[in-house]
Amino acid sequence: MLKVTELKPIHRKSFYGKALIVKNDNISELTSYNTVVATYDHKTNKMVVNGWYSSTTARHINSFLVLFGFDTCNKKQLESYNN
Repeated sequence: MLKVTELKPIHRKSFYGKALIVKNDNISELTSYNTVVATYDHKTNKMVVNGWYSSTTARHINSFLVLFGFDTCNKKQLESYNN
């Protein structure tokens, strides 16, 4: 079942609908400005980050990481997250 929720930021009130979590069964995808930028698999506890896009999207990704118990990353770490 598909469920869409707005991502809550770490240090601000809102991302104003620019960062959404799309959950389908055991997969949660983070969309930032309508682009899938990260995916979390609830069964395997595996996070996939699709790279660095902008400082705003990095804030979205870091909030998504924290939501699922992962550490935040800087630009260099996001660029090589899955390598």
